[in-house]
Amino acid sequence: MNAGRMGLRLRAVARRSGGGELRMAALAAVAGVAAGYGAVGFRLAIDGMHFVFFGAGSEGVVEAARALEWWRVLLAPTLGGLGVGLLIHFVMPERRPHAVADVIAARAVRGGKLPLRDGLAQALASAASIGVGASVGREGPVVHLAAAMGSWLGRRFRLDRTELLTLLGCGVASGVAASFNAPVAGVFFALEVVVGHYGLGAFAPVVVAAVAGTIVSRAHFGDFPAFSVPGLEIASYTEMPAFLLLGVVCAAVAAAFIAGVRSCARLAARLPLPGWIKPALGGLGCGAIALGFPEALGVGYETTDMALAGALDLPLLALLAAKAAATFLCLGFGFSGGVFSPSLCIGALAGAAFGVAASAAAPEVGASVSTYGLAGMGAVAAAVLGAPISTILIVFELTGDLTVTVAVMIAVAAASPICRRIAGGSWFTLQLAARGIDLSRAPGRAAAADVSAADLMTSLRAADETTTIPRARELARAAPRGDLYAVDSQGRLAGVATLARLHDPALGGEGSASPTLGDIAETGLATVRPGDALDRVLERLDAAKRDLPVVDSGGRPVGVVRREDALAAHNRALLREHAIARGQT
Repeated sequence: MNAGRMGLRLRAVARRSGGGELRMAALAAVAGVAAGYGAVGFRLAIDGMHFVFFGAGSEGVVEAARALEWWRVLLAPTLGGLGVGLLIHFVMPERRPHAVADVIAARAVRGGKLPLRDGLAQALASAASIGVGASVGREGPVVHLAAAMGSWLGRRFRLDRTELLTLLGCGVASGVAASFNAPVAGVFFALEVVVGHYGLGAFAPVVVAAVAGTIVSRAHFGDFPAFSVPGLEIASYTEMPAFLLLGVVCAAVAAAFIAGVRSCARLAARLPLPGWIKPALGGLGCGAIALGFPEALGVGYETTDMALAGALDLPLLALLAAKAAATFLCLGFGFSGGVFSPSLCIGALAGAAFGVAASAAAPEVGASVSTYGLAGMGAVAAAVLGAPISTILIVFELTGDLTVTVAVMIAVAAASPICRRIAGGSWFTLQLAARGIDLSRAPGRAAAADVSAADLMTSLRAADETTTIPRARELARAAPRGDLYAVDSQGRLAGVATLARLHDPALGGEGSASPTLGDIAETGLATVRPGDALDRVLERLDAAKRDLPVVDSGGRPVGVVRREDALAAHNRALLREHAIARGQT
């Protein structure tokens, strides 16, 4: 028995026995384990690439690059960029990198469908990008791969759209949990950014998947946090206004981060060069920066740890500028990877620099530079990603210190809305907006995904375009709304004539035999296909200002969609979506 038939049988059994929750929990566990191993494999692939190009694992790239000949530091991201460019050009859909924005788009407009092939290709391109030293993040590719695994599993078992979206979120939760050893943050990132609601129907499976991914990650890498955060202290809550000011600074840093990547992308788009060669140019720039600042290479975890520990000898602002420039070039010129790790690193550097300045200006300030670095890290990342809750939870899981977490919450609360106002949105929403996807309309589009024109159409009356006017009048009187559709000799739609038009005195009396239906029919009608989704049908109805004929692939009319029927279906679908968001079925 194949997975599809097994899925249908499981659904039937679940409906009879009330075991739908248990079935989803089991599938969530499978998705969580699979995504956890995907995250583990991705990290091991990056480690292998780092050994090939730098002679050290991911935790020692900076020191290894510092000891290498200059030409090797320059050549690794340049040649690597050429390979990544070719891989993206010939393998990736749309010839561009895919990441978290595509997962959100799959949830918002594609009913949770995300091809596994895309996830695997993206993981390969991202592992190669990070492995050659590009300044990009590893969490975004893991999220994409994990979501693709969850989507594939759901489609294999023929889950309905709601269940498929939940399983998409399960993959994401497991991927984030495995990456950061932070299961709680994984759960809330999946619900906040991908699933889009906190309904009980999605919550339990997502928790199961996050726990499964965490277990897999800890079994392979141990129970260690993603970052080492020593020396955290806040002497008094009276220091909280300083963290509010830090949030304002981090909002400007996050907005500059988003603008910098987008500006480099526009610059790359204007260059009269093949797309596959542009990542090599970005790699060349990244390598040149790394000659003076090897800390700018890779995901930046080493640099983040050193910033949080106060162990950096270089001027913090100079290193921040170097890391930011390397990230702009790599992401803007087409390397494959995410923005989470670079934004964490840049935020930690900004926070540490703020802490140094605060200590110099007011020596009595009790908070450590590490505390400011941690708050800056959370504030910049939350503002860039548009995921404040998840970011705060990651910090809490890293530290277990409620006082420090309160300081991070203040910085995040200040940074997120200010950055959104300056930049116009988060990194993900701006990416989607550039592709014509408005997330503010996502609930409506998601609600419409399961309804097609074929579900809405009613019968119509059609006649050959050579039909005489008297005969056409007889047919129109019996037609719904008095609309008579004209078809040509092949049965294709030619136009429509209303009953009022057919009784126009200018056409003659009842005995008039000329002209014909085709002569007086309104032509150039807007139409829809039976498979068109409800959102497209509504758009066409708004533009046409009249009922829409439904035509098959040969242009033959098979029905008609009325505006009131489409609106009623859309309202029902929205009510269903809201019920799902409240945890109802």
